[in-house]
Amino acid sequence: MSALNLQLPDQLRDMPLFENSLLAWGIAAATAALLLVILLTARGLIRRQYRQMQATDRTELLQVPFQILSRSTLLFFLILSMVAGLSTLNMADGTRRIVTSAFMVVLFVQIGVWAGAAVIAWLERRRRRTSTTADRAVVGSLGIISFVARVLIWSLVGLMILDNLGIDVTALVAGLGIGGIAVALAAQNILGDLFASLSIAFDKPFLVGDFLILDDYLGSVEHIGIKSTHLRSLSGEQIILSNADLLKSRVRNYGRMLERRIVMTHGVTYDTSVENLERIPEIVRTAIERQKDTRFDRSHFAKHAGASLDFESVYYVLSADYNHYMDIQQAINLEIHRRFSDEGIDFAPTQRLYLSRARNIGR
Repeated sequence: MSALNLQLPDQLRDMPLFENSLLAWGIAAATAALLLVILLTARGLIRRQYRQMQATDRTELLQVPFQILSRSTLLFFLILSMVAGLSTLNMADGTRRIVTSAFMVVLFVQIGVWAGAAVIAWLERRRRRTSTTADRAVVGSLGIISFVARVLIWSLVGLMILDNLGIDVTALVAGLGIGGIAVALAAQNILGDLFASLSIAFDKPFLVGDFLILDDYLGSVEHIGIKSTHLRSLSGEQIILSNADLLKSRVRNYGRMLERRIVMTHGVTYDTSVENLERIPEIVRTAIERQKDTRFDRSHFAKHAGASLDFESVYYVLSADYNHYMDIQQAINLEIHRRFSDEGIDFAPTQRLYLSRARNIGR
């Protein structure tokens, strides 16, 4: 012990920490080393077990806890082992407070890492569940929820670290509030898009996969981000709209369409007999009801037009799929055309030229 004292400055030599014997230091070092080996071994086993659980299709009961614990950092293990070893030595109150404060800082950082891992684990489970249940609302909000959750976690971690270091957090928060007003004024467009994304995530006016029409833009939703929403147009290009501008627009969401109302107009020539005019609504009704996923509403002789007798018919397609609607519409049109041809009913406008030989009255 005397040799150790000769090599230290007087201030360090007088600290109670260095009044411990070499045996005490050896026990402390052995304790720290043993705990570090145990922690690293336990983390390795947890990571190996987690990889095995991840390889299976089903979610195990301990999969999420193992995923969180596998994110334990080497720095946390080192500081924890050092604190455990130093706790076996005689230390002054000031030295103990410094050691405890350093450990708490590292602990708060590790808690932030664990909390972030918990958020990731929850999002992964939601994403996997989305692929099986087709809950498209989750897809659009996962990125936004992840960003907001990580900001909140690390903001709390930062405040706890500052409070542990003896900094007046209340005054700091008040100062940040004043400075935050200036930052908010300078970045109001970005913050507007951020709050708009939160509104989209919670209110769900549209989901990923919905087909939207906004003014002159139309396309299916590909991605809902923090600042913008991406659409894929029918012609193939990507349309990027800011979330704030998007919520200010009047959005027509065809993804929420439960059924499609169809109005058809058929015009026939004026020389169509009254009997055939009376049969036309029944012909149209039969053509509609023969198709699956349809509901007939009405068919009427609507008006006498300038060049035709017009019939108006209404039916519903019990699906939002546009291609399916067009297949049904084509089949209905073909059936009506076939029945009209069989009954001798002509579609209008049909132009006919009547020629007559003029008589020579003078002869």
